[in-house]
Amino acid sequence: MKPHPLLGGLTPEEFLRDYWQKKPLLIRGAMKDVGPEIDRDWLFRLATRDDVESRLIEFRDPQWHLENGPFRPSRFKRLPESDWTVLVQTVNHHVPHIDRILWQFDFIPFARLDDLMISYAPPGGTVGPHFDSYDVFLLQVGGKKRWQISSQEDTRLVEGSPLKILQTFEAEQTFDLEPGDMLYLPPRYAHYGVAQEPGMTYSIGFRAPTAQEMASQFLVYLQDRVCVDGMYADPDLSYSTEPARIRDTMVKQVAGMLGKITWNDETVADFLGHYLTEPKAHVFYDPPEQALEFDEFVAQLATDALVLDPRSQILYTNDMLYCNGEVLDDEEQDVGYWQQFANVRRLEPSGFSETMLDVLYEGYLSGYWLFVPAVAQ
Repeated sequence: MKPHPLLGGLTPEEFLRDYWQKKPLLIRGAMKDVGPEIDRDWLFRLATRDDVESRLIEFRDPQWHLENGPFRPSRFKRLPESDWTVLVQTVNHHVPHIDRILWQFDFIPFARLDDLMISYAPPGGTVGPHFDSYDVFLLQVGGKKRWQISSQEDTRLVEGSPLKILQTFEAEQTFDLEPGDMLYLPPRYAHYGVAQEPGMTYSIGFRAPTAQEMASQFLVYLQDRVCVDGMYADPDLSYSTEPARIRDTMVKQVAGMLGKITWNDETVADFLGHYLTEPKAHVFYDPPEQALEFDEFVAQLATDALVLDPRSQILYTNDMLYCNGEVLDDEEQDVGYWQQFANVRRLEPSGFSETMLDVLYEGYLSGYWLFVPAVAQ
């Protein structure tokens, strides 16, 4: 296996074996070219939108302050010259070349990939010493940022703070990241970044739902699919002087009824397909303004490629395909095409079945994917 361009000479196998969820990795010059510049004012405008999650963090000694967007444009005009950070989630949904950066992290399963967040900070800007519950790659874009990291086990937090700030932080290593440098951190690895110069950090984060969240969502999934036969009955009911007591016989009978609820690996795989591709609550798709008729769509598909909308996700198991929380109908002859579409997020013209053409057209009308302009091929 060849070294991956983002891993500083390491192959994906080496990175996964030696670093992933084990220890940090500093990668100098991981990505020098991040595409067209995203300036501070553009990021601020994005933070004013109600379909974008954003935060503003300020430190006014000795207090931390947190504000959640969307923001009024005038809010940014009142910011001081230092000691604040603006963070905008899921920028990959709004900027195509940012989206392409996210999917370059293809040495990690897409089922784990979450989003690309951009933070901007002037000198002194920081979100404080903290740890994340998920893996993260921190790519410096413009300016210089100093990162201190620690494997400390002390995770006590500052009481009363709107942020999860560590009470104590004991730096073990210090790195100054310049444009193109990237730092990988495994979950719960303490870190503290402070901007030395105005600049941005692209944070590539990975999904790490808690067991409680997974269990809760699985129960929601089951409630729409479970069918348990029978009805509660007690023909041998006996008289009691305690009518308010829930009897042991009732508990045992209901326990037996609930015990009929079962699942297997296939059930869990189907749950994950729906759950992991389900769009977040603030995500909406944009249908084409002037949609092609079906015959026109098929004709264009014979010459042009389709690409997934940045907000779309396709995942698959051995025999099932999922897109944006839905099951995709497919024919056996088309499975390879769908898997290619999922893996490289681009579908080249080919001989698709009628079933696949119908599904592709429905997805096109929904805004799940779009044609690549001829000039971009």
